[in-house]
Amino acid sequence: MIKDRILSVDIFRGATILLMVLVNTPGTWSNVYAPFLHADWHGYTPTDLVFPFFLFIVGTSIAFSYKNRSVDVKAYKKIAIRALKLIGLGLFLGAFIIHFPFFKSFSDIRFPGVLQRIGVVFFFAALLFINLNWKQLIWVTAIVLIGYWLLMTFVPVDGLTSTLERAPNNLANWIDVKVFGSHNYKADYDPEGLLSTIPSVASSLLGIFTGLILTSKQEKKATILMGLGGSLLIIGHIWDIIFPINKALWTSSFVLVTAGWANLILALIYYMTDVKKIEFGSIFRYAGANAIVIYFLSSFISKVMGQIQVGETSLHGWLFQKVYVHEFLTLETSSLLYGLSVVLFYSFVGYILYQKKIFIKV
Repeated sequence: MIKDRILSVDIFRGATILLMVLVNTPGTWSNVYAPFLHADWHGYTPTDLVFPFFLFIVGTSIAFSYKNRSVDVKAYKKIAIRALKLIGLGLFLGAFIIHFPFFKSFSDIRFPGVLQRIGVVFFFAALLFINLNWKQLIWVTAIVLIGYWLLMTFVPVDGLTSTLERAPNNLANWIDVKVFGSHNYKADYDPEGLLSTIPSVASSLLGIFTGLILTSKQEKKATILMGLGGSLLIIGHIWDIIFPINKALWTSSFVLVTAGWANLILALIYYMTDVKKIEFGSIFRYAGANAIVIYFLSSFISKVMGQIQVGETSLHGWLFQKVYVHEFLTLETSSLLYGLSVVLFYSFVGYILYQKKIFIKV
């Protein structure tokens, strides 16, 4: 399978993107089951695993795509163009409105975002991979994670001791406010902020190591990935004692714990599909083949539906109320059913694109 595709990686990518669609499009944010919400600040829920899983698989894909690629101007140009496309799509999503002039006023546009972070992480992870060997990449990953911990805990902010709480003297939050001002997701911070993007590169680097294992001649790869995943999970939870697991800050412990879970889950899928040849998860494979396209479409259409007015609510709200809200269902269940319907729709889109051999690379 390796010379063509590693099936488990395609399934993992597709499952991640569909889960991302699910948690981003509930029927109503007022009624969502706890596992489908982000942690309030420290700690993590299953939803907090989704974005780091995608950055992890970006790294794994880099290992596949660039392992034997020559380092030349053409390679650098290709990496840069792809990164700029992702950043541009993210900025478009943040700025678009459905009425003239079709873009928000400059002061209201959010600069950071999910696609922007994917673009930046891809750019740096790919450059590091094609220029360094695996031992050097381990050193870079360690320096990034330890360096970020030292920055966040020991560098004072405006003369005050830095805190890891959501406060003005949180270094990452302070930098976001100083650099982006009104262009953040929240007034006081951005979950895809500037400083926290640095450790998110490490999430992708850890995915690169997994990609190297999968493309190597090692035997018992599933066992190796299980061991690696378990080790990262344990180290991350130990580090949590002094550097709390936190998605908004993308703490080093968060990087290790999420990469640990990613390896464990990928190892299980790899064992079932690539080792035991058990056929399952085709729907995820279809979605994974056009992952960025599905994410962009789902985000764009959701945004448009939220802006189209139907009476006193939006098209999204009207559809939810008319189709999914019933007396015999809790609002949380109705909200989840709406999200699952959206996932089913984009699964079908992924299937159609796959069957027609349409693979849109961003």
